[in-house]
Amino acid sequence: MAGIVTEPWSVAENGNASMTAKGSSRELRLGRTAHSMSSSSLRKKSDLRVIQKVPYKGLKDFLSNLQEVILGTKLAILFPAIPAAIICTYCGVSQPWIFGLSLLGLTPLAERVSFLTEQLAFYTGPTLGGLLNATCGNATELIIAILALTNNKVAVVKYSLLGSILSNLLLVLGTSLFCGGIANIRREQRFDRKQADVNFFLLLMGFLCHLLPLLVEYLANGKTSAAVLSDMQLSISRGFSIVMLISYIAYLVFQLWTHRQLFDAQDQEDEYDDDVEQETAVISFWSGFVWLVGMTLVIALLSEYVVATIEEASDKWNLSVSFISIILLPIVGNAAEHAGAVIFAFKNKLDISLGVALGSATQIGLFVVPLTIVVAWILGINMDLNFGLLETGCLAVSIIITAFTLQDGSSHYMKGLVLLLCYFIIAICFFVDKLPQSEEFSHLK
Repeated sequence: MAGIVTEPWSVAENGNASMTAKGSSRELRLGRTAHSMSSSSLRKKSDLRVIQKVPYKGLKDFLSNLQEVILGTKLAILFPAIPAAIICTYCGVSQPWIFGLSLLGLTPLAERVSFLTEQLAFYTGPTLGGLLNATCGNATELIIAILALTNNKVAVVKYSLLGSILSNLLLVLGTSLFCGGIANIRREQRFDRKQADVNFFLLLMGFLCHLLPLLVEYLANGKTSAAVLSDMQLSISRGFSIVMLISYIAYLVFQLWTHRQLFDAQDQEDEYDDDVEQETAVISFWSGFVWLVGMTLVIALLSEYVVATIEEASDKWNLSVSFISIILLPIVGNAAEHAGAVIFAFKNKLDISLGVALGSATQIGLFVVPLTIVVAWILGINMDLNFGLLETGCLAVSIIITAFTLQDGSSHYMKGLVLLLCYFIIAICFFVDKLPQSEEFSHLK
């Protein structure tokens, strides 16, 4: 199992690998999303020479898996935060410490989930592999949202999902454009607008689904009771959520089948393309599956710690729950993905950076958000798409200014700087936000 896997059903089984590497790898990389491409920039090659000397096959296979999965990332230094968070929980350590350690522990786990889904894609084929990558791309946000729902913390769910969209559109994309512009200051950076246009169409549709429930509240006359308004907003949101999920399914069909070429930013003929062609599976299918399930369970555990301790951390740090959920959670939870996008921008590969930022924002807005509405519906929890006037306004401005930034298919550092400054403006707003919200929000402020 160490090194290259040789199962009979493996795509890497051919003895004459040098003759087939280009063909098979090209098919496999068509199943890779920009998200997995971004995470791959944080991986490091494992040296298995010492492990190969172990005489017992079972032990050698286990150590090989351990080397590839746990130590095969530049973020491995953060893994000790996971047992530290668990120990602190059972030793009665202050909850803010548990909150911080849990956030740090989620950072390498999110990158490892991307690695494991990519490994499984070697066996499932490019289409199913791409679907798996797309579905698991924001697993951390989805798990946190569902666990917060089960604890009836609707505000945390709304804030964290909004924060993920804002951070991708402004922070990740802004940092990528700024750093890429500085690193390539003497040449113009260009990218393909086609995939960006598709993402913005979908994001604007998602924004409409947030706007209309908000407008219902302001357009109602004084004779309409609060209960009637709440029921209208809830019914509208549930109907919209079904439409949003349908649109996301259509988006996956568009991305993975009918118009796959628009999203294959990694097909650039450069030095990185050569590296991709040499990639093969390093763990077996069932090993990858078991590790993926295990990683998901650990993410669920740490997410439970985050949800349980966020209010105490808010009180101790004198920060509102809205600021922690909208600003801190997305930054720390998606640090690996964000760093990868910036690295590719440095290499003048903006198509991949845009695929990470816009693709993740689209997935959150059209898949994770409506899915949480449906899950809340099933659990009997009243959660709608009305995120509040301030929050919806921030979402609208973020989508519009990002769309204008990318409209000409070229980039320079000034565009990235403006997006970053917009993100800082929103962060300052929520940092000082002490205004009372609706009843479901106010008890968490």
